[in-house]
Amino acid sequence: MNFDTPVSMRDGFGQALLELGEQNQRVVALSADVSEPTRVHWFARKFPERFFQMGISENEMIGTASGMALNGLIPFATTFAIFAASLAHQPMRVSAAYARANVKIVASHGGVTIGADGATHQAYEDLGLMRLIPGMTVLAPCDARQTYHAVFAAAEYDGPIYMRVGRVDEQVITSETDEFNIGKIQSLREGSDVAILANGIMVSRALEAARILAGEGMNAAVINVHTLKPFDTEGVLHVLKTCGAAVTVEEHTVLGGLGGAVSECSARNYPVPVESIGVQDVFGESGDTEEVLGYYGLTVPRIADAARQAVARKQSISGK
Repeated sequence: MNFDTPVSMRDGFGQALLELGEQNQRVVALSADVSEPTRVHWFARKFPERFFQMGISENEMIGTASGMALNGLIPFATTFAIFAASLAHQPMRVSAAYARANVKIVASHGGVTIGADGATHQAYEDLGLMRLIPGMTVLAPCDARQTYHAVFAAAEYDGPIYMRVGRVDEQVITSETDEFNIGKIQSLREGSDVAILANGIMVSRALEAARILAGEGMNAAVINVHTLKPFDTEGVLHVLKTCGAAVTVEEHTVLGGLGGAVSECSARNYPVPVESIGVQDVFGESGDTEEVLGYYGLTVPRIADAARQAVARKQSISGK
């Protein structure tokens, strides 16, 4: 796969799953009637005997995948994020997490950038819901290449995983040598004035905002929090202590996701000003990618403004 041009995270997932299937006979794939949109149809064409089309029945899919995992297979269960987080929440809680089943749930079409399907299909609460389930590992890679590497890391990881991937084509910002370490943050830019912590497609926009701020003399660190759970408390605390102020950016509600995790970490261990950018407590709207992101304030100028606000709050507290 060519990662030098814009490509979607779901494409990175599909390619990785195909290669993983070639390497490991224990890998199987399941779909809730959305195999092509999730790109699992590439696996299905090559390994039809290891692909299971479950129909529009997410509950049964997660239950079946969990049973497969408990019998030694490595199942990747795929659907849209909104259906995984809502329709299949109970089996993910009980059949997967409570049973400690080694099942990998890959949810495409996460966030608000899903095209014209609108509020009923936009999952902006899924990461928070998954974060609340005991024992569930929650991943939100930032681009197609990182998604590709995350699939292999997930296959090696023992335990249930929820991985959110995006639908839209985005420029790849990670390099081939970047490792994907579950449970560890990834520092993409060093800084000392403010830390911008992001995940998913907002990481690239955080980097762009940091470049704008650098032109103003503000040194912003950019941190990719691709693992929301287990949360890298030690790594995040180091960043908060270094910078003294933070901005969180996510294509997710501001309630319970990355902003919540960082704020909890700060409040419990090292209080600093934290500005949170995300979807407010509202339902979604239809539109193209940039239009929808602009509507919710998930933009480069808004990130830069939040960083300035966080630094101003820090200076007000310190009296400088």
